Amino acid sequence: MELVVGRVAKSHGVRGELVVDVRTDEPDVRFAPGTTLRGRMPKSSATRDYTVKSAREHSGRLLVFVDGVDDRTAADALRGTLFVVDSDSLPPSQDDDAFYDHELEGLRVEFADGTAVGTVTEVLHSAAGELLSVRAADDGREILIPFVTAIVPTVSLADGLVVITPPEGLLDPE
Repeated sequence: MELVVGRVAKSHGVRGELVVDVRTDEPDVRFAPGTTLRGRMPKSSATRDYTVKSAREHSGRLLVFVDGVDDRTAADALRGTLFVVDSDSLPPSQDDDAFYDHELEGLRVEFADGTAVGTVTEVLHSAAGELLSVRAADDGREILIPFVTAIVPTVSLADGLVVITPPEGLLDPE
């Protein structure tokens, strides 16, 4: 399974530098000079390899130079490119409270009393934090659940289960 570790937001300057929205907890590893990134446009299966020449943080964003992209026009052509890795290449998480997105997708979601809520379809990363997108078991609607310990106290990969204790009104459709 492919996991997105970054997305090209835009070009920066005139020498081909890319502004990359980071989607990994290890940007120093994923975007280290000499690393080969596999890039693809959204909704495309065709990939191309890019070798990182340099990466630096600037105003809270990651700026990356890759081989073969030497001017603003070439960098602008990569806008929207997703940098991906194969999930099989990732080591298991050493932290009991840290999960890869693909590990959570497909888990069933239940209330603490065992009542079925639905299934995790996606993990969304927003400025406000992570959200679990859950397809409701009863009517198939999308439910967004903040992925915080107060609301999601238990995640068991072994049992394929996420237990939630949402505050009153959080799951109301209106």
